[in-house]
Amino acid sequence: MRESAHVHKVLIANRSEIAVRAIRACRELGLQTVSVYPYEDRNSLHRNAADESYQIGEPGHPVRAYLDVDGIIDVARECGADAVYPGYGFLAENAGLARACERAGLTFVGPPAEVLDWTGNKATAIATARKAGVPVLDSTDPSSDLDALAEEGGQMRFPLFVKAVAGGGGRGMRLVDDPAHLRDALAAAS
Repeated sequence: MRESAHVHKVLIANRSEIAVRAIRACRELGLQTVSVYPYEDRNSLHRNAADESYQIGEPGHPVRAYLDVDGIIDVARECGADAVYPGYGFLAENAGLARACERAGLTFVGPPAEVLDWTGNKATAIATARKAGVPVLDSTDPSSDLDALAEEGGQMRFPLFVKAVAGGGGRGMRLVDDPAHLRDALAAAS
């Protein structure tokens, strides 16, 4: 958050338990809360727990609604929020949201966009950590060549995780205990 900003109303750009926890924390700090929800989440707890709530997105595309930076910024402006909190998942590692908040004069509750640029991509994050002298786990360079990845990964200590370099909400992450299952895990995470 910007040090000079005094926050009164926070738009929570997330859903479910993540949003409810953020709402609770805001209340403890005396802050008003705004939730957003797609049509499919119209009966969700986070919608009803916030001081205000606004429907976003188009019916039939609930995930897309939570990823709509422009729509979230529009709601924040319309309702008078002065901060946006992304929670985790969805837009939490999105430098575009941090920049959009800055352009709109909103406080982004999270790391600066420059930090998100470094950390939002696993390969960039590892390279930045190595450059700074931070110890990191063994990893391969990003590649779409499954044979090369299987060869390189097969030389590492097991168990290991296979994960898409640009994320995917953890859905593509695979724990591999046995080198014999590495190629299948790579294909599944691609």
